[in-house]
Amino acid sequence: MARERASTRGRRDREVQAPPPHPSGARPPAIPAQFVPKHVAIVMDGNGRWANERGLPRTEGHAAGEAALLDVVAGAIEIGVTHISAYAFSTENWKRSPEEVRFLMGFNRDVLRRRRDTMDSWGVRVRWAGRRPRLWRSVITELETAEEVTRGNDVCTLTMCVNYGGRAEVADAARAIAREVAAGRLDPERVDERTVARYLDEPELPDVDLFLRTSGEQRTSNFMIWQAAYAEMVFLDEYWPDVDRRHLWRAVETYARRDRRYGGAVDRAAATDAP
Repeated sequence: MARERASTRGRRDREVQAPPPHPSGARPPAIPAQFVPKHVAIVMDGNGRWANERGLPRTEGHAAGEAALLDVVAGAIEIGVTHISAYAFSTENWKRSPEEVRFLMGFNRDVLRRRRDTMDSWGVRVRWAGRRPRLWRSVITELETAEEVTRGNDVCTLTMCVNYGGRAEVADAARAIAREVAAGRLDPERVDERTVARYLDEPELPDVDLFLRTSGEQRTSNFMIWQAAYAEMVFLDEYWPDVDRRHLWRAVETYARRDRRYGGAVDRAAATDAP
């Protein structure tokens, strides 16, 4: 099924490849397309604890998480998720030790370089959300290169959130809107939710349907607070390096069982009494 899906989407000038199956032979559950989330936002948490519990430095946990991300993207393609947003480095992560920050900068740069061609062959479009200030120039270069190389793909969009924070994103949008108002190009009385959405980092991103966090923590940590306003939350106990596509599929099954009302409600008793 994944190969058929991949062959009908992606670049028009070539056929994209389906990701390799999971080594266990596991296949995605059969879920009707209307119950599969379009956009899954992932807080890839627990890398440091995973490493420390094994007597390793925290950086080894981040390195082990690379394979988890690749496998989860493969699983997203197989089950029909069209957008994955990965919290790779937050605006708050600068508070970590200089050694860990340096590692994460280099690691994010090198992951993009190593995995770019694989993502491209699968028909994955890579995008970047986050602030430019403080980021290494080499990281920005790799992010922009990945965006350019994969621009024509549409099987799945992977948004790498690097130097990203939800509050920072909304504040930046508000600043840009204020400039437009001050310049007379925008009527302040016409500013609404759709206006704000147009000024976010990636305005084309659909709202988050499923918000997934690993490691047992149950908080959003300032990730996509605007886009995830009505997301379904699923929290996994596993540390991120122990996660693979099967965990994503189970989370999608949980999502498919949820009743999403978006603030609406049905009085079942009244409906039962109706003639």
